[in-house]
Amino acid sequence: MPPADEPTDPRETLRGGLPDRYLTPEDLVTIFSLPSVETVYQWRRKRIGPTGFRVGRYLRFNPAAVQAWEAEQTALNDAA
Repeated sequence: MPPADEPTDPRETLRGGLPDRYLTPEDLVTIFSLPSVETVYQWRRKRIGPTGFRVGRYLRFNPAAVQAWEAEQTALNDAA
């Protein structure tokens, strides 16, 4: 029998470890006031933007990865 504080349903464990919603390229355009979605795709091609992943043909970003990337960029700019 699992301890009382551990969920018994594996889906509950999965839900606890995933964000409520993954971000789309359009979300990044809005968040960072980018000129277009093409900027996000250029970042991806050049490997200079936040790490994303594909779900079928759709590109998605983990909000935590975007926050970590933003913090890294801010630190680099502050150091310069």
